[in-house]
Amino acid sequence: MTDPAYRRARAAVFAVFGLNGFLLAMWVVHIPAVQQRAGIGNAALGTLLLMLAVGAIGGMQATGRLADRFGSDRTTTIAASALAVTVVGPGLASQGWQLAVALVLFGFANGALDVSMNSQAVVVEQRYRRPIMAAFHGLFSVGGVAGALVGAATLAAGWAPAMSLAVTGAVGLVVVAVAFGQLVRVPPHPHHVEAAPRGGYSRRVLLLGGLAFMLMLCEGVANDWSALQVKEHLGSPDSVAALAFGVFSATMTIGRFTADRVTARIGPVALVRYGMLVAAVGMGAVISSPWLPLTLAGWGLFGAGLSGAVPQVFTAAGNMTTGAPGANMSRVVGMGYLGFLAGPACIGWLSEATSLTAAMAVPLACVLAASALAPNVREGARAADVRGRPRKRLRVRGP
Repeated sequence: MTDPAYRRARAAVFAVFGLNGFLLAMWVVHIPAVQQRAGIGNAALGTLLLMLAVGAIGGMQATGRLADRFGSDRTTTIAASALAVTVVGPGLASQGWQLAVALVLFGFANGALDVSMNSQAVVVEQRYRRPIMAAFHGLFSVGGVAGALVGAATLAAGWAPAMSLAVTGAVGLVVVAVAFGQLVRVPPHPHHVEAAPRGGYSRRVLLLGGLAFMLMLCEGVANDWSALQVKEHLGSPDSVAALAFGVFSATMTIGRFTADRVTARIGPVALVRYGMLVAAVGMGAVISSPWLPLTLAGWGLFGAGLSGAVPQVFTAAGNMTTGAPGANMSRVVGMGYLGFLAGPACIGWLSEATSLTAAMAVPLACVLAASALAPNVREGARAADVRGRPRKRLRVRGP
C-alpha cells in the first residue's frame, strides 16, 4: 500500500499541473476581448504573443539553477503564485505597450513554472517508485479543458476580462497555498553551480533536448494546423475540419492517462520507440488519405503516439547523473518549447512553397527520427538507485 504522504505529494503536483493548464486556457479564451480592449490589430497581436514566448524562454532558463539552489518545491510555489498573479495583467491592459509588459511577465512565470513543476514531478516519481509522469501532463490537459469551459461561461455571462482573470488568479493562489504544504522538500543540489560541462551543454542534454524539440514541434503543428489541413486537403467545412484538432486532443489526453501503466510494463524506451511508430502511421494516413474518417483516424493515432513521449524525456532529464537536475531540466524544456514555437512557423512557410499536406512530411520525419533516438530516454542511475533502495518516509512540508 502506498504511504499516504506519497499520495498527498502526488495530488499536490497534480493540482499544480492542472492549475497551469487552467490559467493558460483562461488567458487564451480571453485573447479576442483583450485585443479589443487594447485596441490593437492582428499583426500587433502576433508580435505581442511572441513577447509571451520570449518571456517563457527567459523564465525557463532562469529557473533551472534556482531550483537546484533552493529546491523545486520553493520555485514551484513561487512560480505558480506568480502565474496566478500575472494572469490578471493582460485583462487590465488598455494599450499595446501595457499588454506587452503583461505578456512578458506572464510568459516568464509560465516558463518558470514549467521547469519547476516538472522538476518536482521527477522527485515525486522517484519516491513513488513507479512511472507517474505522464498522468501529470494529463492533468495539464484537463486543466486546459476546464479553463476553456469556465472562460467561455464567464464571457457568456458578460464578465469583463479583468474580472474573470482576477477571480481566476485568486483561485489559483488558494490552490498553491494548499499544495505547498504537500510538495516534496528538496534540499539544495550540491552541484547547482555545475550546470553543464565546461563549454556548454552535455551530449545527453543535447540529445534529450533534440528529442523534446522534435516531439513538441509535432504537438505545436497539430495544435495550429490540423483543422486547416483537413479543410484544405479534403475541402471540409470549418465545423467538420475542427474535428481533427478535437480528435488529436482527445487521444493525447487519454494517452497521457494510460502511458504510465504502459511504461511500467514495457519501459520508457519501448514506449517512445513504438509510440513514435504509431504516430508515424497516423501522419502517413493524414498525408495520403482522401477520405475524412481515415484522416481523422490518422490525427487520432498521431496524438495517441505522441501522448506519452514528452513525459519520458522530462523524466530522463531529471534523472541524469551528471550536472544538476534543475539546470538539465531547464535546458531540455527550453529546447522543447522552441520546437513548439518553431514547428507551426516552419509548416506555414513550407505550405507557401508546396501545400499544407505536403508540409506534414516534417512532423512525419520528426517522429521517425524520435523513434530512432528512443534509447536516450533510458532511466539514469539516479532513478535506478532510488527505486532499488528501501522506502523512506517522504519528507513533505507540514506540521
